[in-house]
Amino acid sequence: MVLRSYVLGFVTLLCLSLPAQAVELIMVERQGCIYCIQWKTKIGPIYPKTDAGKYAPLRMIDIADAPPEGVTFVRKINFTPTFVLIEDGQEIGRIEGYPGEDFFWGLLEMMLSAKTDFPGAS
Repeated sequence: MVLRSYVLGFVTLLCLSLPAQAVELIMVERQGCIYCIQWKTKIGPIYPKTDAGKYAPLRMIDIADAPPEGVTFVRKINFTPTFVLIEDGQEIGRIEGYPGEDFFWGLLEMMLSAKTDFPGAS
């Protein structure tokens, strides 16, 4: 019983010491969208391995779906892909369309640097 209390206390302390993931990037897509497919092919596999991807993990939703529970978009999504930067459930920025690999990274890092405490690429 004492060991169980220690383990429970340790797990609680560990969970409290982990940083809350308050920033995420939501990709709004549509089935058959050629630009969505291009993004998924060129950027998708490497995104989670980048500093930006670690800082703002990606979540994908379909344009026909409502925003995820607890998430508020500033305005309606009309184009796919649209990348919505969310902090604490609120939209703080977006990239509409996929401008190609080079422009995407630049736009994303500028948005992260301007809107969050993102430290930038290391």
